[in-house]
Amino acid sequence: MTVTSARSGVGLRSERGPILLSLMLSTALVALDATIIATASSTIAREFDAFERLPWLFSAYLLAQAVSTPLFGRLADIVGRKRLMLVGIGLFFVGSALAGAALSMTMLIVARALQGLGAGAVMPVSMTITADIYTVEERALTQGYLASVWGISSVVGPTLGGVFSQFVSWRWIFWVNLPLAVIAAVMLVRRYHESAQDSRREPVDVPGAVLLSGGSLSLLLGLSEGDWPWFAAAVVLLAGFVVRARTTRYPILDLSILRRRVIGVTTTASLFIGAIVVGLSTYVPIYAQQVLGYGALLAGFALAALTLGWPLSSAQAGRIYLRVGFRLTSMIGATFVVLGAALLFAIVGATTPLVLVGVACFVIGAGMGLTAVPTLIAAQESAAPTERGAVTGTNMFARSIGSAIGVAALGAVVNARTTLGADGVPHGPGVLTAMRWVFAALAVIAVVLAVMTTTMPRDRADAVARRAARATAPAPARVR
Repeated sequence: MTVTSARSGVGLRSERGPILLSLMLSTALVALDATIIATASSTIAREFDAFERLPWLFSAYLLAQAVSTPLFGRLADIVGRKRLMLVGIGLFFVGSALAGAALSMTMLIVARALQGLGAGAVMPVSMTITADIYTVEERALTQGYLASVWGISSVVGPTLGGVFSQFVSWRWIFWVNLPLAVIAAVMLVRRYHESAQDSRREPVDVPGAVLLSGGSLSLLLGLSEGDWPWFAAAVVLLAGFVVRARTTRYPILDLSILRRRVIGVTTTASLFIGAIVVGLSTYVPIYAQQVLGYGALLAGFALAALTLGWPLSSAQAGRIYLRVGFRLTSMIGATFVVLGAALLFAIVGATTPLVLVGVACFVIGAGMGLTAVPTLIAAQESAAPTERGAVTGTNMFARSIGSAIGVAALGAVVNARTTLGADGVPHGPGVLTAMRWVFAALAVIAVVLAVMTTTMPRDRADAVARRAARATAPAPARVR
């Protein structure tokens, strides 16, 4: 079967299914490795006698992913989605193989950075491919599938990490990725085909890419380390990138797309989404364990309610925004986020039932599914097919920056009121007070997100869908 248009309307049970499965497997690689190493990190540090370098096992992965995301998103428009997706899977495969065979902490950190580069390609390109081959209505459901992968991984990842490190070897945390990567790549090669016109024949702006990646890395390091020299370097490099983007014919990232109202608003909303998600992911488990006295497993289940509500509401988002539009759907979702965040702040205390914490997280997750998905799809639909990768990568990069800012800001709040133990977790009588401040800050950010959604353009999604159905992609993806 050949799909002659990205808007063909063929259902999810068509032969596009293998492509979606390949994208879900690739996403699972990224999602698992963001969490699976947590429970094995102390075992790894003991083996290499390098506890002081333990944070870099996480930072190398996350920084490489965040910095490379906008670059790979843009390159997908230039050289094609399939090539970049296979590059991302390949980088992840090599990084996983090297990590599993690491002979030192340095080698392991370098391997984690390679994994992060692979993740930086997989995430934006997979979402761009779904935008190419699924209709506007179907895309919400596919985004729900991809979101469910993250939800499952957030629960399964730490458990697998503990099982491998305790009963087999921590090296299997990485080696288990190898067959999954091979399966995902083979399915993509066999099922997803692009014609020569699917990519744009234009030069790659290497200087702009260097300036953007260097400036982004400096900014993220400044936020995580709190060192002013990194911020100074970020200002210089990003200023150089802006000059380069405004003066070259083919910039690695065309800043003019941010002047389009829908893209500018949705990208800004993504900043706040990132801050809220990372705040909950970081401090709900700490609150459940350090204040309420629950174990790590139950604390994880409370947070899992967030990742359960997200895909459930994402699956329904398509039906809603085709009736009432992207803007109103996002406003409804943001309202749920505000209600959930307000509930979480209202119930925080020393004897709060954990189930109530889970309920609040579920409400926030349900709101996120109705906010993050419509805003991303609205941005994708406002862009030409040859810009879609760049728009997707920029949106996801904004979420990474929001996460970094959120971690830094909320961390400063917590550090001002507590003391960090040897395990890096806040302890002492001030933890409850610190959690109140954290959840209050998240409620305020949720309100700002809700206000931001009201500034989206008033275009109705059904009109957008009709225009998209009439549009002819310059080079349709073919599915065999």
